[in-house]
Amino acid sequence: MTRVDFYILPEDNRISPLHYAARLVEKAFRRGHQIYIHTRDEEQTRLLSEQLWQRPQSFLAHDASDCGGPQGQAQKHHRIQVSHQGQPGLHSDVMVNLAGTIPDFFSRFERVAEIVPGKPESRSQSRQNFRFYQERGYALNSHSI
Repeated sequence: MTRVDFYILPEDNRISPLHYAARLVEKAFRRGHQIYIHTRDEEQTRLLSEQLWQRPQSFLAHDASDCGGPQGQAQKHHRIQVSHQGQPGLHSDVMVNLAGTIPDFFSRFERVAEIVPGKPESRSQSRQNFRFYQERGYALNSHSI
């Protein structure tokens, strides 16, 4: 069953969700995981892609194009895939969800990382997501960052 981790960012907004996502992706990548980052829209995909290319110590090579080919299969396979198209291609290891809403395909992943924004008024969607997973019996973990 999928393990779901909620990463709760500080309320003072000193860490943006995109910046933290890039840190989390780098950590997972260095541990050998394949990562699919599910973004909200084209702009968020572009911004996260820039974050991944501009990591302080090194850049993280990734594909930020539409990975949905015929029947949702990836045209090419990268260890890190960023997309707002809702097609994770061949990925099934780790999904980082930045879209807010839970995609239908989340359960194909071993682990899901939900990034909870710092602003208290921006956390209502994360609370709904937590309840969704909890009601369905998924293993949940929370990490205060």
